[in-house]
Amino acid sequence: MSLVVVRDLRDVRGPADPEMLAALETDLFAEFVLARSAAGLSDDTIRGDVINLEQVRDWFGRPLWEMEPQDADMYLGRVLRNAAQGTRLARAGALTTYFAFLELRHKVELHRVTGRVVECPVDEMNRPRGGKDARLRIPPTGEQMEAFFAGWRGELAECRKFAPSARNFAAARVMAAVGLRVNEVRHLDWDDVKWHLGRFGKLHVRMGKGARGSGPRERLVPLINGADRVLRWFAEDVWGLLDEDHLRPGAPLFPSERRATRVTSDCLRQALKRAAEDHLADYRGKLTPHVLRHYCASELYRGGMDLLAVQELLGHSWVATTMRYVHVHRAEIERAWLEGHRRAESRWEGLLG
Repeated sequence: MSLVVVRDLRDVRGPADPEMLAALETDLFAEFVLARSAAGLSDDTIRGDVINLEQVRDWFGRPLWEMEPQDADMYLGRVLRNAAQGTRLARAGALTTYFAFLELRHKVELHRVTGRVVECPVDEMNRPRGGKDARLRIPPTGEQMEAFFAGWRGELAECRKFAPSARNFAAARVMAAVGLRVNEVRHLDWDDVKWHLGRFGKLHVRMGKGARGSGPRERLVPLINGADRVLRWFAEDVWGLLDEDHLRPGAPLFPSERRATRVTSDCLRQALKRAAEDHLADYRGKLTPHVLRHYCASELYRGGMDLLAVQELLGHSWVATTMRYVHVHRAEIERAWLEGHRRAESRWEGLLG
């Protein structure tokens, strides 16, 4: 038996001039963007990855395929030392995705041209810890939210600008009732309210968040939990003060004060923040549209709605995501424990009798 000659891939096979390398780097970036688009990711998601890669490339000063783990240590550990956790995670994630693309598509070509074996510089030693869901969002209790909305509603009678204030109130009530995201709410049109569907009517959510940045995903959301009453009041008493023609195509359900345009996400966030400062002292600076979404999921689950139904309402791809939105307060855990013991005792009574 003879030994087989094995060629080391790390052997340099041929030099390349700077112009050729610059052209290759540009082509690889363009192909990366096209590949991510083919995977179904939204333009915003792809744009975010490209921006992060360009930031790293500007610091590194050389093609990214030349990055070593020590370079990533320097960038993530020193350059981004004081950056927000989300920034560090986004940069590391973009690098990891880009190097996976290089390894799958161009590892052999890059070795032939540059003599380098492509390896991701972000490894288990320098990978930033944490994730987008690291911060726990504990929503207010049902009693707190009832008092909050009652105070906000009472304020409407004396506010200086009734129409925009009532719009912000109605949008917040809808988010708390059926768990819509703030971007989903602001993109609703007048025609998206389908009063004839189901027992309560339904909302056609056209700009639902897609899984893993795959772009808008539509769904129908039933107007349960009082959302139908809020929208009827808003449509009959408020909307006409902000807009005049609900028959025109694309008429927004929640218009801005500048007619024919839709309210912005920042406007709804700031209105919710100010209302919390006045009517929900325990959540000053902490009440956001996403907390309302957590509140909705928790209250519906506590009220007996099946977890899969909550998942469908919120538009989650995985039930595991929905489980992170459901927060059961300590008193509910104790109550459930007592009820479980009572049911067990009743079964034993039947057997002993």
